[in-house]
Amino acid sequence: MVSEHTSSSHAQVLVASNRGPITYTLGEDGTLDSKRGGGGLVSGLSAVDDKLWVCAALGDGDREAVRRGVGEEGVRMLDIDAEVHADAYNGIANSVLWFVHHLLYQTPVEPVFDTEFRRQWASFETYNRAFAEALAEEAGPGAAVLVQDYHLALVPGMLRELRPDLRIGHFSHTPWAPVDYFRLLPDDIAEQLLRGILGADRAAFLTRRWADAFIGCCTEILGGTGRTRIGVHGLGADADFLRRRSQEADVDERMAALREQVGEDRKTIVRVDRTELSKNIVRGLHAYRTLLDTHPEWRERVVHIAFAYPSRQDLAVYRDYTAAVQTLATEINAAYSTESWTPVVLHVKDDFARSLAAYRLADVALVNPIRDGMNLVAKEVPVVSDHGCALVLSREAGAYEELGEDAIVVNPYDVTGTAEALHEALTMSGDERSGRTKRLAEAATALPPQQWFLDQLEALRQG
Repeated sequence: MVSEHTSSSHAQVLVASNRGPITYTLGEDGTLDSKRGGGGLVSGLSAVDDKLWVCAALGDGDREAVRRGVGEEGVRMLDIDAEVHADAYNGIANSVLWFVHHLLYQTPVEPVFDTEFRRQWASFETYNRAFAEALAEEAGPGAAVLVQDYHLALVPGMLRELRPDLRIGHFSHTPWAPVDYFRLLPDDIAEQLLRGILGADRAAFLTRRWADAFIGCCTEILGGTGRTRIGVHGLGADADFLRRRSQEADVDERMAALREQVGEDRKTIVRVDRTELSKNIVRGLHAYRTLLDTHPEWRERVVHIAFAYPSRQDLAVYRDYTAAVQTLATEINAAYSTESWTPVVLHVKDDFARSLAAYRLADVALVNPIRDGMNLVAKEVPVVSDHGCALVLSREAGAYEELGEDAIVVNPYDVTGTAEALHEALTMSGDERSGRTKRLAEAATALPPQQWFLDQLEALRQG
């Protein structure tokens, strides 16, 4: 069931995650093209050269690459049965664990933990066991193993049984649910998840709030965290990369195109998100419409640049949410636009250069998630902003702990409150905006990705 790309026997630093640093696409002519991934984890792990990254084959291209023995040094890709992976990834990780930690259930009708859930849970166990066995096989004596995120919550406990000599860490990139919500899960499953993570020597989180919630669940359900140490590492923005990349020619081209869409002498409210349920894009659009109603002086004077990049479209609830975002943006434009002004500029095709262009142009950044482990957009915008940017930030984003003092903070469910926050941000003086942006950028880059990873590795090794 499990195969490998390239293996480095007896590695001393190992990382495990569902998605690896490289993906393969299978062409119609049978050729394989590879693409390097981005994001904070890839950037952070670049701090260590001599490591082995264990990940899952995510699609036909990845699986074909494994079967052909194609790969790159330092990456082992696991060819887990496609149906098992689908059950584990979509059925459990994204449709249960993500929903629990982000408080997304409509509890009168969901969740329903029935025989189908139990069948998918068995696949989740199989998927986690494949990682644990691969890590046990590859790790050198006393090696450090850093397991990433909710997809692999059972791995530390499984790996501990196979290799008690290892130093094992687990890092949660999501929030952690408060105990009353976590107990929506069946009792045996809740206990299994906690014991899985407590198989690690060290369990770490993005903020103290999420760490405390985990401790609360362990205390209530298990009586404590045992010998597992708990840590907090707030992933920051990669300032050097962002500043360099945001000044490249393709970003300038997209800035020119966005300026033309916005029009002369207009302010911009920018959001950049995946169409993920927790990102709260629909309420953000409602807040913008409320702003235009309650402060009509902003009509024709402001444009909402909304980038909503489709996410998890193999799940119906996400397809429906993406459609709802597009419908609402269309309705706002139909109701308020004039011959020379389009209130909402919506883009749904992922384009990193265009996102950076919007960051640079933004007068106001709207980051209003229902709940978010961190939210790097809130940290990235102040770093690359050309003229200073006011940040409207949900108190439910992990970034609030570090940025709340210089942001305009909102309750993400309060549409009228968010509309007033947008008005306050739009009317903020240039001097105040510049001062806040500078302080936000300093806080946002306090723990850049490479240092974030090295700190965890050092803490794990210290014992």
